[in-house]
Amino acid sequence: MKEYMLLLLLALCSAKPFINPSYFTFKNMMLMDMEELDDDDDDDDDDHGKDDDNSLFPSRAPIIPFDIFPVCPFGCQCYLRVVHCSDLGLTSIPRNIPPDTRMIDLQNNKIKEVKENDLKGLASLYALALNNNKITKIHPNAFQSTKKLRRLYLSHNHLTEIPANLPKDLAEIRIHDNKVKKIHKNAFKGMKALHVLEMSANPLDNGGIEPGAFEGVTVYHIRIAEAKLTSVPKELPSSLLELHLDDNKISAVELEDFIRYKNLQRLGLGSNRIKDIENGTFASLPNVREIHLEKNKLKRVPSGLSDLKYLQVVFLHSNSISKVGVNDFCPTGGRLKKTLYSGISLFNNPVKYWDIQPETFRCILNRNSVQIGNYGK
Repeated sequence: MKEYMLLLLLALCSAKPFINPSYFTFKNMMLMDMEELDDDDDDDDDDHGKDDDNSLFPSRAPIIPFDIFPVCPFGCQCYLRVVHCSDLGLTSIPRNIPPDTRMIDLQNNKIKEVKENDLKGLASLYALALNNNKITKIHPNAFQSTKKLRRLYLSHNHLTEIPANLPKDLAEIRIHDNKVKKIHKNAFKGMKALHVLEMSANPLDNGGIEPGAFEGVTVYHIRIAEAKLTSVPKELPSSLLELHLDDNKISAVELEDFIRYKNLQRLGLGSNRIKDIENGTFASLPNVREIHLEKNKLKRVPSGLSDLKYLQVVFLHSNSISKVGVNDFCPTGGRLKKTLYSGISLFNNPVKYWDIQPETFRCILNRNSVQIGNYGK
């Protein structure tokens, strides 16, 4: 027994101090190995003299080359092919970005221009975030190397036009809150993979969308809110699933406005000046699920809602609606809706809720699906 105790004490005395496991990062372990290698080499030098320094295979050469760690721009953080350079006060896109980078975050800086060679060699780039800078100019050849770029975020800058020669495989472009007044013809030419276009808070009016601007483009989601539109644009892509035109100056909706958007599922027209919606307008939207018409100047529930089999949400609050008919929302004559309403908002209208017949909401999901409230509250 004494012999076992003696062996245990010897083992404890010879053990190295405990090191927290988090210390053993890949890089630290490599550096530790290199330090131990240097110590071994020093011992070898003492044993063999200085002749080894002139040998064909010097013993002091590091096993791991020093350039194994990727180069990262000064002040930025690089991890798993993502380069984070946000909130650094940068005035230009930094150099020495690793060529295999997939995402670059340059938000909240003071960059004024994207130059021709700023993105050169970044053939693997997938997403580029330049939000909240001071960009006024993007060179026509700036994206020449970024053939795989799919997400481009340029919101909150000072651009006056859509950048030229955008990568054809872009799936998402966000240019919210810039100074874009015009979308030129063929601005998105050949971009068949474009799914999302966000252009809100730009001084864009109907005349600023040139004929052919979206020719041959497949877009599913477009938002042009907080602009200067006075009517629903008529030459947007027919592939649209979502169209958001909130916070504009639209005063009327005409029969032909939605004829080309037969696949539309969500329509946003809230916070406009709409007084009238022409009869039969919504017949062109057989698949629509959600319609926003809140904060307008409507005096009645738009006709045709009861014919929309898939309509689930209708926002009509904050209008001037004084009467709600028993068949304004639900089909008649034994016809059935494919989906029941999950949300109908009528509050902040001059309609008296006690004058609304209970049968009016016979096709709702449950009683919580309707919000009427009291006018003026």
